[in-house]
Amino acid sequence: MTSESTDTAAAEAEPDSLPAPGLLRRLAAMVYDALLVIPLSMALVGSALAVKVAMGDAGEDVLPPFVVQSLVVFACIGFFAVFWLKSGQTLGMQAWRIKVVPSTGNELTFGRAVTRCGSAVLSFACLGVGYLWCLVDRRKRTWHDLLSGTELVLLPRSSRDSSRKNSRK
Repeated sequence: MTSESTDTAAAEAEPDSLPAPGLLRRLAAMVYDALLVIPLSMALVGSALAVKVAMGDAGEDVLPPFVVQSLVVFACIGFFAVFWLKSGQTLGMQAWRIKVVPSTGNELTFGRAVTRCGSAVLSFACLGVGYLWCLVDRRKRTWHDLLSGTELVLLPRSSRDSSRKNSRK
């Protein structure tokens, strides 16, 4: 069994046994993911605009705002839901050893992933109070953790990371 699958098994078996990541680690992972979601959204909107122009609708060379907004929302939800359902981690979360897991007794489903995305927007829209909530919650949960029935755990360093760190000394 590889160390990555051991980490995954540990996170799925007992999320309570792993610590929750702090606010700065969460924010760092969000920055990483934003660097991926923004170009993905731009590519999706650019493709839609190219299709519009190719279909001969060059009279107006812009997309309606609701189309652009819908494509951006689709890109964001698609990005996060695919990664969370596949491995519980986006690329930013992998870099910072964070994993989203269902709360005890729940299953991580597409509905929970979409709920987590939507409630994360709510957490941010309330001047970030939903994110800051992890500073006062005993288990370091944010509003979107609570609303979606999920939580974040901090995965232990893998043996590969430890051996790499020791080889640098």
